Amino acid sequence: MAKGSLERLVAVRELLNSSLEKSRALDLGLDKTGQRLDEIKERLPSLEDDFRCLPMQKCSYVAVRNQIDSAIGPAAAVLKVYDAVKELEKSLSSESFSDIFSYLSVMKRLEEAIKFLADNCRLAIQWLEGIAQALEGNVAVNHRYNCSVEKCLRILRQLQAVESSARLNGGSLFGALERLESEFIQLVTENTTPFALVASSSSPRKQACTGSSLMPEAVIQKLQPIIERLKAHSRLDNCISSYVEVRSLNIRKCLQHLDLEYLEKSLTEFDDVKDIEGFINDWCKHLELVVKHVFEPEYRLCNDVFNNTGSNVCMRCFAKLAAQSGIHSFIQFAKNVSETKKDPIKLLRLLEIFAALDNLRVDFNRLFGGEANGEIQSLTRDLIKKVVHGACEIFWELPLQVKLQRHNFPPSDGSVPRLVSFVTDYCNQLLADNYKPMLTQILVIHQSWKQEKYEEGLLTSQIYNIIKEIALNLDAWSNSHQDITLSFLFMMNNHCHFCSLRDTKLGDMMGDSWLKAHEQYKNYYAGLYVRECWGKLFALLKQDGILLSPGRKAYNRDLLKKKLKDFNQTFDFMYKKQSYWVVSDENLREKLCQLVVQAFMPVYRSYLQNYGVFIEQDASGSKYVKYTANDLEKMLSSLFQPNLRKSGSSRRSQFIGKIRNVVTHQFHLMLTAS
Repeated sequence: MAKGSLERLVAVRELLNSSLEKSRALDLGLDKTGQRLDEIKERLPSLEDDFRCLPMQKCSYVAVRNQIDSAIGPAAAVLKVYDAVKELEKSLSSESFSDIFSYLSVMKRLEEAIKFLADNCRLAIQWLEGIAQALEGNVAVNHRYNCSVEKCLRILRQLQAVESSARLNGGSLFGALERLESEFIQLVTENTTPFALVASSSSPRKQACTGSSLMPEAVIQKLQPIIERLKAHSRLDNCISSYVEVRSLNIRKCLQHLDLEYLEKSLTEFDDVKDIEGFINDWCKHLELVVKHVFEPEYRLCNDVFNNTGSNVCMRCFAKLAAQSGIHSFIQFAKNVSETKKDPIKLLRLLEIFAALDNLRVDFNRLFGGEANGEIQSLTRDLIKKVVHGACEIFWELPLQVKLQRHNFPPSDGSVPRLVSFVTDYCNQLLADNYKPMLTQILVIHQSWKQEKYEEGLLTSQIYNIIKEIALNLDAWSNSHQDITLSFLFMMNNHCHFCSLRDTKLGDMMGDSWLKAHEQYKNYYAGLYVRECWGKLFALLKQDGILLSPGRKAYNRDLLKKKLKDFNQTFDFMYKKQSYWVVSDENLREKLCQLVVQAFMPVYRSYLQNYGVFIEQDASGSKYVKYTANDLEKMLSSLFQPNLRKSGSSRRSQFIGKIRNVVTHQFHLMLTAS
């Protein structure tokens, strides 16, 4: 047998012996296991009873295990965040305002940390409340555990309250907000400087106004984040109030340079618009100056400073600023003017007020639009209504008021009545470029309020009616003169006055044919005057009956003396009477005097040449030749000199002022009586 086969046999024998030993050992083990199983089987009933007796409440620990695990994270974060909050509070209290942006950065991080702390406390509290609810009533849980949970809840709730307590008086954020408000007021105050306002005679210069022109841009950039933080803590109203108080006080100081005391005049302080006529002119200039150079820049500054808070906040701030700065006083003054007694001058002043408001209409709509400016919008609308109604009321009554003057007596000196001068000048003003557009616009508005369409020519038609009533007045006044020659002079003067309206607005409206007609009437009445007045003297210088013997040149001395005596008496009477008569137009006066001289002096000179020698030969004849030809010509050439020319230019202006006051007073009485 081979050697290799023997070795394999030896190996197999050993494997079989080993397997036999293991089988013997397994058999012994099975015997022992069977004994143990028998023992366990015998004990199972008793173990079953023991498990049934074990309290099932102990399993609640397993039920809350997940909640405990969930509460651990937020609770741990609370501690870390709380430490961060304390560090930020310490940093904020030591932070300087030299770098406001750094201070605001620390403050914002503190706000975020406090909010994060509150959020984590809220989350941890929710989990712990769930644990407490799960352990509630569990007799197997030690009371110490319940107390610990309740204690943790109390601590977390206290930490959660840090967010609200920080904003209360004494809190970290409260102190920071107080410092921010103080810094805001200080920045606004330090960068608010009064500036001088000067009302020029011309309209205020237009310029682009920006907020940065009133306050440096760097300051505005500091104010904006401060406002943002204050707004986040519901302190925006305090911010606006402080801003308005500082800026409005500054505006009032600026307005003191304009002397606006007249705005405070009440309606009872003046009887009619003449008492405050100069103030109205100032009001128009001051209103435009204040709107464009005070409120416009302030409006832009409000928008720049409160840019990040929304347009409503900006408008609310500016509305308070404008109200406290005195814009209402401007509106109230104009309203008082609109409520004065009616007279024609008031119409012109109302047109000026309307023009001022109309020129600023776009500015008013932009600056005082929105709900925040509801009060000033209401006041402005009410003012415009009063101005429009008041102006139309006076305008439509003008022809009637002219007619009511017809019962008055004309001037005793034959001059142009004050009413005529006033009305024609007044109509010229209504037709002027600065009044006519405003009056037309007012009429359009008034017609629309009555739901009627404005017709072209409505204004000029009313002017025609006024002039027509003036013409009817002149006819009535002319007939009231007992002296026919004075009546002729009176009509000549008035037609000359209408002729002088050429190249005026009224003259252009009435037309060239109307002006030529008055020119013809002027010359017509001048001729009537010369013929009627001086024709009587011609009759006294006739030679009838004076020459007794033509061949011997014998004269009836007594008749000649009588004729000269009658002539002197008649001339003296006429000259004395007519020395009080007036021809205001210098060219007309010179022309009229020239007509008189040309018509009369040749006759007088011829008379003296024919009979002068005879009179000089008579011892008493010289006393009958009272005037030489040169003397008489000088006297006739000096007729109709108006008193105002003798008084000088200064008294002339006073005279014209008196004319205006008297006529206006008459109109005022008529208008208020109607």
